[in-house]
Amino acid sequence: MVAEHVIVTSTTDSEASARELATQAVEARLGACAQIAGPITSVYRWDGAVRTDQEWRVEIKTTAERVPALTERLRQLHGYDLPEVIATPIVGGSAGYLAWLSEETAG
Repeated sequence: MVAEHVIVTSTTDSEASARELATQAVEARLGACAQIAGPITSVYRWDGAVRTDQEWRVEIKTTAERVPALTERLRQLHGYDLPEVIATPIVGGSAGYLAWLSEETAG
């Protein structure tokens, strides 16, 4: 089963950057809405060393067909060399909300 709706997640190094990613996605109708959570603590390996940093998570609700354009836009706007962009299928939910999500992201 292919999901029609998804949540696209990314992380960034500041609340201001997270707000910019969220705002740009919604203004461009690449996402219907976005939530920002943080600060969170991320532990990861980069350039051969394990690092621990504070980040902010951005979750953007969109349609599956908008994911490629949203991914590209996030790459353009992001300050990281290799930004996290992960699409997670929404497999259920309020029919009214999901219809709204589709309407808000229609090109």
